Amino acid sequence: MAHSSFHKFIFGFCTSLLIITTLSHGEIGLPSEEHVSLFIFGDSIFDAGNNNYINTSLRANFRPYGESFFKHPTGRFSDGRLISDFIAEYANLPFIPPYLQPGNHQFTYGANFASAGAGALVETSQGLVIDLHSQLSYFERVRESLTKNLGEEEANTLISRAVYLFSVGGNDYSYIFGTNSSILRTQSHREFVGTVLGNITAAINEIYKKGGRKFGFLSLGPIGCHPALLVFQQPAGKIGTCREKLTEMAQIHNKAISEALHALEIKLEGFRYSYFDFYTSMSERLNNPTKYGISNICGSSSFLFQTKLSCFIC
Repeated sequence: MAHSSFHKFIFGFCTSLLIITTLSHGEIGLPSEEHVSLFIFGDSIFDAGNNNYINTSLRANFRPYGESFFKHPTGRFSDGRLISDFIAEYANLPFIPPYLQPGNHQFTYGANFASAGAGALVETSQGLVIDLHSQLSYFERVRESLTKNLGEEEANTLISRAVYLFSVGGNDYSYIFGTNSSILRTQSHREFVGTVLGNITAAINEIYKKGGRKFGFLSLGPIGCHPALLVFQQPAGKIGTCREKLTEMAQIHNKAISEALHALEIKLEGFRYSYFDFYTSMSERLNNPTKYGISNICGSSSFLFQTKLSCFIC
């Protein structure tokens, strides 16, 4: 079944996170007395509803979003749970709410800063999203709140034991192609990837300086086959055709960030990470949906929407 296959795919990533973080202090699935918090950064793959609270059209606050699990739209770009929700469940944590959601959050379980459409670059969909730099600013506010509420020693312990999840970068590449940006006339693809990667590694280093040590990353998916690109941003006669140059940039990015993470592990004392090959996993499912029990892609959006597949254009 599709959902069983999806759970196995998530379980593999979660298990690797459990290994590097000792979330369960022994057996996977058992609650721990000292939980490990999750701090979540990125785009629509992880956005649990932050965009509902900013002035943007990039929202998932209408059906069919949320219909298969929550039974109503929550702001998640899925009809069910997100990858980060499954990770929280496997770690015996509650779903991590969006940072901007009103309420008195203590943040002892973590916070979700992700914003649909956001990139590593401030310029990506500027004014419509919470870019990575702004997400880091929110994290600093949370850190200050934890210090105030828990005391410096306990807050530092929480920060150092926490897991920092990232899914970011794809929108930076989709944006420059979708807006016919002139940036690739002055930079090669590899140079632009280097700029995006530089912002991501800067964010990692910033969190590391604050005490963060344990990180989880998704590689970019096959973004050149994003349905919005296939249908709405293609020249006449090209509708339904993947944009190979965009997918190539994702592949360059994935190779570069894998190498960068390995270098950081060598350079930064105590730095540990889990890296999931989202590209290969989702390409396999997109190319062979029936193999995984998916006969109606639109009807299986809880499984496939995490690759930014939208029912509305099927």
